[in-house]
Amino acid sequence: MPNFPRQPETAESRKKMPPPVETNAETFYYKKQIDAHTLMVVVLSDGEEIVGTIEWYDLDALKINRTDAPNILLLKHNIKYMYKAEDKK
Repeated sequence: MPNFPRQPETAESRKKMPPPVETNAETFYYKKQIDAHTLMVVVLSDGEEIVGTIEWYDLDALKINRTDAPNILLLKHNIKYMYKAEDKK
């Protein structure tokens, strides 16, 4: 069996590929909450809390259906965080 010389390793050949920019975790989470009609609490940057279910979402916004107030379109850059209403205790 012939013994061929190995190609020397270069910095480029040792580089790891960066992780994907989009993991689709956000999409999966929204879809799961929409399908289950989960009551969510959305906390805005100014501290205001919006309670309702997510009707739909896109890259920049969420539409929240509320029972005690008119439905609302929230721009994502105004959302601080959100959680399931059942977790509020």
